[in-house]
Amino acid sequence: MGFGGGNLGKMLMKQMEEMQRKMERIQAELAEERIEAAAGGGMVSAVASGMGELTDLSIEPEVVDPDDVEMLQDLILAAVNEALTRANKRREERMSEVTGGMNVPGLGKLPGF
Repeated sequence: MGFGGGNLGKMLMKQMEEMQRKMERIQAELAEERIEAAAGGGMVSAVASGMGELTDLSIEPEVVDPDDVEMLQDLILAAVNEALTRANKRREERMSEVTGGMNVPGLGKLPGF
């Protein structure tokens, strides 16, 4: 009444290898994706990769006011945080393609994932 021990092991190993290949492909695709967010009506925009790295930051000259540096800082933080939040959500969506919707705690938050 066994489960075919050796065959089951080989099958599981193949599935794990396939999952690893899919994860590597998705990581490469995410590294190339660009996710943008803006603040202040588009006066400040931030772009992050699908892997959650900030890749670009644009600030319109009109928003630079030496007498109100705090507002500029707030706009930058808002744009960057939104871009990173969107990138994280996108990464979690793509990783769920590999996990098939299984709840694998922290998978989308691991370095490189």
